[in-house]
Amino acid sequence: MSLAAETNESLARMSDMLIYSSMAVYTLAFFAHIAEWVFGSRSKVGRTAAELTATATAAAPAVTVRVNQGGSTAVLDKPKVVTRSGAGTRDVPDGPGAAGGTVKGDLYGRIAVSLTTLAFLIEAAGVIARAFAVQRAPWGNMYEFSTTFSTVAVGAYLGFLLARKDVRWLGLPLMTTVLLDLGMAVTWLKTPSDQLVPALDSYWLWIHVSTAIFCGAVFYLGAVATLLYLFRDSYENKLATGGEPGSFARSVMERLPSAASLDKFSYRVNAAIFPLWTFTIIAGAIWAGDAWGRYWGWDAKEVWSFITWVGYAAYLHARATAGWKGRKAAYIALIAFACFLFNYYGVNIFVTSKHSYAGV
Repeated sequence: MSLAAETNESLARMSDMLIYSSMAVYTLAFFAHIAEWVFGSRSKVGRTAAELTATATAAAPAVTVRVNQGGSTAVLDKPKVVTRSGAGTRDVPDGPGAAGGTVKGDLYGRIAVSLTTLAFLIEAAGVIARAFAVQRAPWGNMYEFSTTFSTVAVGAYLGFLLARKDVRWLGLPLMTTVLLDLGMAVTWLKTPSDQLVPALDSYWLWIHVSTAIFCGAVFYLGAVATLLYLFRDSYENKLATGGEPGSFARSVMERLPSAASLDKFSYRVNAAIFPLWTFTIIAGAIWAGDAWGRYWGWDAKEVWSFITWVGYAAYLHARATAGWKGRKAAYIALIAFACFLFNYYGVNIFVTSKHSYAGV
């Protein structure tokens, strides 16, 4: 074996070791996020639940105003004023977050973020080591795509935190998904490092697949926010109609942002990344023209990429349509993300196409 081959093999082993190490640290972060939620539930959240979920239709406190009328005093009530955050929405304040406003809960939350950052750096080092081992972009198969995808998803989450966005509530679902993603990658998708076929060994691999990974990671964050919006909106509707949620639902839902805030976050994330997804499809078509001599051939991957694009376009259009805002638009967003997932797992594994990785 040549020196270069031995070096590449050593780098591949180092990459595997770093990926497994990141999984161990992600697991610690997962438990730290759980501790944040558990200790946060022992806070003032339960005692102030009624205040946090005051609806927009709740009247402002009556204020007496004294007016002199010919030497006498008349007492009038201040007119009731109702404010709303938007058409069809309730003016509900955001919850205090997973930590519930407690010092101990916040401490575990900070530990969880620190562990997440450490795991991200370790996993990123593993992806880079894989790139040096294969001497190409480290996303030539499903194993490499999955490890890179989870790295980018965590990086996007940490980027929001670095920008001082209050998104720590995303930590627990993100860690759960990352561990599932890496678990499947190292268990079922693991393949030896190898070179691509000549037709795919192109600089377009760096451009097209990297943007697809980034779009998928951000779409994932938007999908989590959309799903939580549906739960929180149902919770607020139940309170508005006089319902009594259970103690567990109250403890969790009261600490999340309001339904309006979750809806706004998911919309902004999906709307911001949609143009890049459009570019991803265009870049793929250009690469297909260089590799296969045609820009579009209705290959399964091409079809489902376009279906995903149509899904998110329909979501953005629904957001601009009065009768489709809110829950209806949220359902479309989740369907669009489900199309993205099928485009990755379903097409790659179960459908024979030029893009499939059947047998890995």
